[in-house]
Amino acid sequence: QVQLVESGGGLVQAGGSLRLSCAAAGSIFSINAMGWYRQAPGKQRELVAIISSDGMTNYGDSVKGRFTISRGNAKNTVYLQMNSLKPEDTAVYYCNAQYSSGWYNGWGQGTQVTVSS
Repeated sequence: QVQLVESGGGLVQAGGSLRLSCAAAGSIFSINAMGWYRQAPGKQRELVAIISSDGMTNYGDSVKGRFTISRGNAKNTVYLQMNSLKPEDTAVYYCNAQYSSGWYNGWGQGTQVTVSS
């Protein structure tokens, strides 16, 4: 089991930037990848970005070129640098951990990102 704690959200004007952080605790040694998801009101949760244990990254089409995912020196931390934010980026952002068996089936509390126009 893993505990996931997200932070760094807030209210920002369109065009601004935020940096989200996530720390995982518990079963972290077998984590293969970590990712960021988001869920806007009335919408399904969507995958925003993934980073593998060897640093390979992948992004959703809507955030390519604006968001950057990175991992800290500790294997259990991941960041999301969000630039050129748009009102449609408004959502609760969650991180998650991927194991050989798939994504962890629990969620942290998330962090709210609100982008005003």
